[in-house]
Amino acid sequence: MTEERNTAAPETEESRNFILNLIDQDIAEGGQFQGQTVHTRFPPEPNGYLHIGHCKALCIDFGTAEKFGGLCNLRMDDTNPAKEDTEYVDAIQQDIHWLGFDWGDRFFYGSDYFEKDYEYAVELIKKGLAYVCELTPEEFKANRGDIGIPATSPYRDRPIEENLRLFEKMKNGEVEEGKMTLRAKIDLASGNLNLRDPIIYRIRFINHHRQGTKWCIYPMYDFAHPIQDALEGITHSLCSLEFESHRPLYDWVVSNVSIPYHKPRQIEFARLGIDHTVMSKRKLRQLVEEKLVSGWDDPRMPTLCGLRRRGYTARSIRNFCERIGVAKSPNTVEYGFLEHCLREDLNATAQRTMAVLHPVKLTVTNYPEGQSETFTVENNPTDPTQGTHEITFGRHLWIETEDFLEMPIPKYKRLYPDGPECRLKGAYLIRCTGCVKDENGHVTEVLCEYDPNSRGGDPADGRKVKGATLHWVDADNCLDAEVRLYDNLFSDPQPDGPDKNFLDCLNPDSLMVLRGCKVERSMAAVAEEFDRRENRTGVNAPTFQFMRTGYFCMDNRDCTAEHLVFNRSVSLKDSFKK
Repeated sequence: MTEERNTAAPETEESRNFILNLIDQDIAEGGQFQGQTVHTRFPPEPNGYLHIGHCKALCIDFGTAEKFGGLCNLRMDDTNPAKEDTEYVDAIQQDIHWLGFDWGDRFFYGSDYFEKDYEYAVELIKKGLAYVCELTPEEFKANRGDIGIPATSPYRDRPIEENLRLFEKMKNGEVEEGKMTLRAKIDLASGNLNLRDPIIYRIRFINHHRQGTKWCIYPMYDFAHPIQDALEGITHSLCSLEFESHRPLYDWVVSNVSIPYHKPRQIEFARLGIDHTVMSKRKLRQLVEEKLVSGWDDPRMPTLCGLRRRGYTARSIRNFCERIGVAKSPNTVEYGFLEHCLREDLNATAQRTMAVLHPVKLTVTNYPEGQSETFTVENNPTDPTQGTHEITFGRHLWIETEDFLEMPIPKYKRLYPDGPECRLKGAYLIRCTGCVKDENGHVTEVLCEYDPNSRGGDPADGRKVKGATLHWVDADNCLDAEVRLYDNLFSDPQPDGPDKNFLDCLNPDSLMVLRGCKVERSMAAVAEEFDRRENRTGVNAPTFQFMRTGYFCMDNRDCTAEHLVFNRSVSLKDSFKK
């Protein structure tokens, strides 16, 4: 199937996606679900944390129900106990609530239905539609046939009573793991290989996170999922495109067990692909287990908890999912568009502040020693209702190292000896007069003079200022901070590509840690207030625009009033081509 590049055009009421159009037909007069409430479900497996790919499915499942005034269940697909854990169950619920969705009292586990699954499996055996098979996976694969060549199984025609007896032995733990499976008896010659007597039960002697050791046989997803949908009254089972070829099996299951309910309709959509990342939960777990990242919530990870820790807002992610649309063909979206959606949101909401990441001392030589004054600056120029805050100014300041050059380059409009006047944001005009160096020739201090008649940054005589506007902090009234600069975790746009080891595509420069950065003293009070929040990791930490630098948030794990830690969420420059 050909992959398409997504243009990220926003959906409008006039261009409703194909899922909404199909549901419109289903609930219209004469439709399959005429007069019924639209009922969807989101069924994550609790074997890892939700990532941005799950978010698309989540927004489709919950969002579709919202648009039709319907219901959406949350069901943990815990039918494979090998990697499942209550840690993931809790994290999934937290992430969904963070995004702004709620399932009310419709929270279920796939394991809630183990008894029913077993009963329906027995029913299929009694109908002659299932049998116990002793072929190993390798043997069955060798006997699976090919297009035009039927599969074979020497156990397919076992008597019903023998199948019932053997399945009971499987259930009672009397058969070793891997020795037997229960297969649906469908069509060994089907052109759809998923219908060639698929396994519907296997033996696993493993502890289940809820059921303990009560069960040693577990239903396969393709068997359990349609039963669970039907039992919960789901009208539309919305799932990703890889399940399209499984749909005939889905329909076969609900048509051949005696569930007193109409058949749900499965509709498939393309999964979300984003460049410079991987969406495989197995590969994300490998990154965590091999300590190539700091955890599931590492800000470089595409997990929702990682994105939240990096400073992504629920609104920006939902906006992203809405604007990329719903497609039938696989598509890859630029990571830059996700950043674009965050930048849009933070531009409207983030408080402006000044922080110096690579500090060098600036001394205003004609400003009185020991004197200090206060300036009022707006918190957000796009939203006056966010108010203002005060900063102090004195003789000694910190500025960015890159805002001074002893020998300027062409078109350089910042500080250099006898260079143009520059503005100190919100304060005064200054002109560089020189610098101080250490014994190794490194600049340790930049010297300047200020114009006392330019308070607020504008000259009293109205002269034109040719230099740049620089951010700064008061050296006598600021705080040290650690700043973490994040980039793509993978340097290759397609780390999951064919013939690639995704670990070979890791970006060695995906994290840069800067210590000794300088921030406004008001950050301490913000951090103290955030310290008092319950469940800090489940909410967004305070986010700011560091003027001229980018958008940064306090790290929701490591930041304290005594040790300020900021994560760069996104740069100011938008690389996305609209």
